[in-house]
Amino acid sequence: MKLSILDLLRPSLALLGLLLGLSGAGAAQAERLRDLAEFAGVRSNALVGYGLVVGLDGSGDQTMQAPFTGQSLTNMLSQLGITVPPGTNMQLRNIAAVMVTAQLPAFVRPGQALDVVVSSVGNARSLRGGTLLMTPLKGADGETYALAQGNLLVGGAGAEAGGSSVQINQQAGGRISRGATVEREVPLQLGNERGVLELQLKQPDFGMAQRMVTAINYAFGRTVASAQDGGLILLDAPRDPNGRVNFMARLEGLDISPGEVSPKVIINSRSGAVVLNGTVTLQNAAVAHGNLSVVIDNQPRVSQPAPFSEGQTVVVPDAQITVEQQGTGLRMVAPSTNLLDVVKALNALGATPQDLMSILEALKASGALRAELEII
Repeated sequence: MKLSILDLLRPSLALLGLLLGLSGAGAAQAERLRDLAEFAGVRSNALVGYGLVVGLDGSGDQTMQAPFTGQSLTNMLSQLGITVPPGTNMQLRNIAAVMVTAQLPAFVRPGQALDVVVSSVGNARSLRGGTLLMTPLKGADGETYALAQGNLLVGGAGAEAGGSSVQINQQAGGRISRGATVEREVPLQLGNERGVLELQLKQPDFGMAQRMVTAINYAFGRTVASAQDGGLILLDAPRDPNGRVNFMARLEGLDISPGEVSPKVIINSRSGAVVLNGTVTLQNAAVAHGNLSVVIDNQPRVSQPAPFSEGQTVVVPDAQITVEQQGTGLRMVAPSTNLLDVVKALNALGATPQDLMSILEALKASGALRAELEII
């Protein structure tokens, strides 16, 4: 029996293909370090300012009910050399007082542009078609870091006539793309004088911190990272700016295995949304749920006296109260080790989202739900 070279190499090729497949699966599950952690000090700063929007088509503030709008306009006109006589009642409908907010990212320089959000603080019906006048944007320290001005883009629309109105989306707020110009930068120093950088985990975890330290030290071939705790890693970085930037860029591109995610159930009490991650499990439990409804039906009846009886016509309430309780007996919840089985077990109960919240809380209290329960 003759064997070709391909036959001899086939087992090795199969093993190589298996190893490549496993390495590909691991790489697909890995995440970049920049998605799991961030450098200390690299952050944005909130800016806020108070300004005026003009050019509205009669949909601005009613100055009688929002007197600060008229005061703001008077102050602005005085700065432009126009004096408004005291006691003047300016019935303006094309101006609105607004709050302007923006985020000042890290590393921005004077002259760069920012997007701003403009929101009405008075009783203006709409800011559509308005123009924001020059508004200083200040930081938490009270210093001005940017100046905003420009035409608003409002996503909502509306119309009214004869006492009827139609509105689509919200019209009391809008945006100005690149509507603010940076006038001052925020001083930022990466690391200290000894070249030590701080890497902060977005979700502190001791296992994740240990895997990050191992991956960083392996990539650089020496000890450059050490864990301070479950949420902070200290890095020995180059001292010169160019070398430090290259060091940080290389770090951000490293692949880190995220490990096993902690089981968690998120409940939104306002909307009724329930979200489970893939590691939620259930133990044996028996569940019974039902709805208790009380219906009060009040139908007033008119009692008419007989003719010549000298009685009075009165309204007599006729109330009927009904109490109904709907529900089933105890139903078993089988042990579930994966998310699909958990979903099937909960759906088998036939509960509404509101009922499901109570059931999940009870399962957690009994120890049958192996997950962290978070209500937002």
